[in-house]
Amino acid sequence: MKAPVYGLDGEIVEQIELSEVIFAIPFNGAVVHQAMVRQLANERQGTASAKTRGEVSGSTRKLYAQKHTGRARRGDIKSPLLRGGGVVFGPKPRSYRQSMPKKMRKLALKCLLSAKIREGNMKLVQELDFKEPKTKDMVNVLSSLDIDSSALIVTAQSAPNVTKSAANLTEVKVVPSALINVLDLLSYEMLVATVPAVRNIEEIWGK
Repeated sequence: MKAPVYGLDGEIVEQIELSEVIFAIPFNGAVVHQAMVRQLANERQGTASAKTRGEVSGSTRKLYAQKHTGRARRGDIKSPLLRGGGVVFGPKPRSYRQSMPKKMRKLALKCLLSAKIREGNMKLVQELDFKEPKTKDMVNVLSSLDIDSSALIVTAQSAPNVTKSAANLTEVKVVPSALINVLDLLSYEMLVATVPAVRNIEEIWGK
């Protein structure tokens, strides 16, 4: 399959062949959803912790007599029913990590890349780099490509000037090709990738 490549002025400069192993995969919603849930779960720290009645500080003395007070039968001050007492079934440190077969993770990524190009939400550029970090330069590039929505920009390698140029744009994110992931592809409407980045993706995920 072929795809147009744009210059930084927005004009089509050439057509390149894309690997159908990566960019012509039918969408599998179940696998994509599982990959998204896994990534979100693995980002959780799982450090929330609440004290039980056995862990809060306080006296174990019975607050008042069992009978003849006209009040509830009350134990110690650490009861979960009292302010400052323990928490019933509160959170404890735990791991939220989920595992997923490598083939399924690769399939989810391929499904999203295929969906991007199939829906016209992916644009290829020859090269993307700036002599110095300038937000205006990034805005001009996105404008020339007719991108007015959120965008994920993928470069072949780490590009500090490109990353800094997009730092002040809340709906734009720059990542190197080796770090593309399901959550970013779902979070940003447009995908802008350089030709070398696409070749890296084909090499990494096409095996």
